Amino acid sequence: MKKFTKTLSKNYMIVKTQQEREALVEGGKILAEILFKVGERCTVGTTLIELDSYTRELMEENSVKPSFLGIGSPPFPAVICISVNEGVVHGIPGSYALKEGDILTLDTGIWHKDLCTDSAITIGVGNISDKDQKLIYAALETRDAQVSAAIVGNTVGDIGYASEQVLKKHGFNSPQELGGHGVGKEVHEPPFVSTYGAPGTGLVLEEGMVLALEPILVGGKGDVKLMDDQWLYETIDGSRSAQFEHTVIVGKNEPQVLTAHEE
Repeated sequence: MKKFTKTLSKNYMIVKTQQEREALVEGGKILAEILFKVGERCTVGTTLIELDSYTRELMEENSVKPSFLGIGSPPFPAVICISVNEGVVHGIPGSYALKEGDILTLDTGIWHKDLCTDSAITIGVGNISDKDQKLIYAALETRDAQVSAAIVGNTVGDIGYASEQVLKKHGFNSPQELGGHGVGKEVHEPPFVSTYGAPGTGLVLEEGMVLALEPILVGGKGDVKLMDDQWLYETIDGSRSAQFEHTVIVGKNEPQVLTAHEE
């Protein structure tokens, strides 16, 4: 996403060895389980800083290191981004206590055996509105459309086009300056992956390329503003936001999804 681009590597990772693939698979599985457990803690009265502390505990238990902590300028002070309601991305966990009807995005990443995976989910707190539920479902469908397009020979534009069709179907928008990215040896690597795109345009996907696909949906126009903490983006019109993210390895016929939670 945009705020992390100042740490962007000049190169993107291509998985070249079975050892690298196994490390990414292991890391993705651990990250998915961490996110699932943190999601279960998203109940009325829980504070965002409590969720950050719990995420730290889970990372320590699994002997992995947070990839977000200390990144960027000013240095990000937490191990997980938590963005509530009109918060879009990169929310710093604070004293806010969750309320009935809130929706929030949990976005975090880890280092495991010197390789990085990244994932996000959006959670509803208690009973949420039908509109917010539709937004969450559409965000999930949009991410899955991007994942399905992450195959050899397709382009970054093909991925954006796939998600754009879902946006149009559901009548939502996405902030054009925010999107997915490469990941693996750095927290953020090329290419930038927009939620919009034209078929056949942009970088051609190679087998073994590692991507963090994270289309972001908003209920309003899609215009966002950077807040005073220089991290959190919020919608200008106050509309709510939802996001899901998977780290995947590009394959010949289908991508290998690394961060799916196993029930």
